[in-house]
Amino acid sequence: MNLLEELRALDPRDPGRWPFAVRAGTVGVCFVVLTILASYFFVWTDLNPQLEQLQDQEQSLRNEFRSKHAKATNLEVYKQQLGDIEKSFGAMLRQLPSKTEVDNLLVDISQTGLAAALDQKLFQPEGEVRKDFYAERPIKIRFAGSYHQFGAFVSGIAALPRIVTLHDVKIEPVNKTGGAFDQLQMDLTAKTYRYLDDEEVAQAEADRRKSEQAAKRPTG
Repeated sequence: MNLLEELRALDPRDPGRWPFAVRAGTVGVCFVVLTILASYFFVWTDLNPQLEQLQDQEQSLRNEFRSKHAKATNLEVYKQQLGDIEKSFGAMLRQLPSKTEVDNLLVDISQTGLAAALDQKLFQPEGEVRKDFYAERPIKIRFAGSYHQFGAFVSGIAALPRIVTLHDVKIEPVNKTGGAFDQLQMDLTAKTYRYLDDEEVAQAEADRRKSEQAAKRPTG
């Protein structure tokens, strides 16, 4: 009787009467199966979350590498763009007068109104308002004249070499009770700007830090 016929003749309900070799082989197979199942449940299930975490980290590092590689590839383009921005900023900064040039700019604004043949009723410079690197100075202005003269004034302001902006423009007839509207009154706020020097910027930064520290101090 060969091995195959012996295996077929085995009674599965009475393994105690099996040949020793068959019983040993069966125990060995069961041991291997149990080892594999134990490895899966106790080792693989513990390592699987770590594996998934490492896979996520790998994907994150790949994305970071692609991003940095793209930035490195376009570095020269970014440098060129930065240079263009600095040139543009420098050109705009040159349009802001220094502290000593502000008075001359105020005169230029007033002269622009006179050149447009406007009757100047009010020209009142107010205090500076400091920003990050520049200061703005509003000027309350009132002129009397015609629409054509107002247009000439606005065109003259736009042609000044320094930056001057016009705000809160209001035009109304001088004679509100009736009659001809040839004579008009224009009220507006003109704002001039100047850049802060290094000392003023440093002082503004120091004042800002003092204000922040004072705000953080407990009261009471």
